[in-house]
Amino acid sequence: MEAVFKGAATALITPFDQNGSVDYEAFGRLIDWQIDQGIDGLLIAGTTGEGSTLSDEEHREVLKFAVERADHRVPMIAGTGSNDTAYAVDMTKYACTIGYDACLIVTPYYNKTTQRGLIAMFRTIADASTVPLILYNIPSRTGVNIEPETFKELAGYPHIAAIKEASGNIAKVVDTAALVGKDLAIYSGNDDQVIPLLSLGGMGVISVLSNLMPKETSLMCQKYFQGDTAGAAEMQLAYLPLIHALFSEVNPIPVKAAMAAMGYGANCVRLPLVSMEETHEQKLIQEMQKLNLL
Repeated sequence: MEAVFKGAATALITPFDQNGSVDYEAFGRLIDWQIDQGIDGLLIAGTTGEGSTLSDEEHREVLKFAVERADHRVPMIAGTGSNDTAYAVDMTKYACTIGYDACLIVTPYYNKTTQRGLIAMFRTIADASTVPLILYNIPSRTGVNIEPETFKELAGYPHIAAIKEASGNIAKVVDTAALVGKDLAIYSGNDDQVIPLLSLGGMGVISVLSNLMPKETSLMCQKYFQGDTAGAAEMQLAYLPLIHALFSEVNPIPVKAAMAAMGYGANCVRLPLVSMEETHEQKLIQEMQKLNLL
């Protein structure tokens, strides 16, 4: 199956206003800026987009607004996963009908399941989809890890196309890459491990960093694909202090603060998330200034 995108896709924030409502004016400007900067794809209403605290109505409105604003200029990925498989099926069907190119399906959180349960869940959602699915492995948030053998079992199933790997365990990524071959594209879900994952045959990154630096994050991947491994690694290391600042508190708290400073919405997240500690925010702003982002 052809890759959904190659390079960098932004796990886009959902801008809010001071009252905590979706700021569609800022959202539209952000989508346009990302595309103008050369981003390779956009993920809407994922973890960074606070999809889990959007109401059902908001979730649908955000997805619809974004795909219409993008207007086929870049591949669009909808965050439609849930710990409720029926809801994930419903949202995936909706995303398919309004024009998304792919859907991101996270492992079930809280009511975490077995590997057999993961296989059954992903296949159930895939059966309901008409677009490729990217399976999202982030055990630090969900409490369940998709094992390499499970990825192998799912590889080749209709509409299951790719992996967003955010376990941080490079050894497991090696095992997965060896087992799935070209049957599943692998994307990094960690901004501090983009180049290591590309060296294993990865197709790119679904990135938080690229909210701030879409052009540079895409360029880092392109350098690697063009054979400039040293140049790509240099960029990876140069951005590491900013990446660390962006993950000094749970995502998306820092990136929301960063994007507010850049003029995209208010510095507002929804409970149970709260605003960034002042010392962490000062460090984040300093790192942004060093890279001339402010």
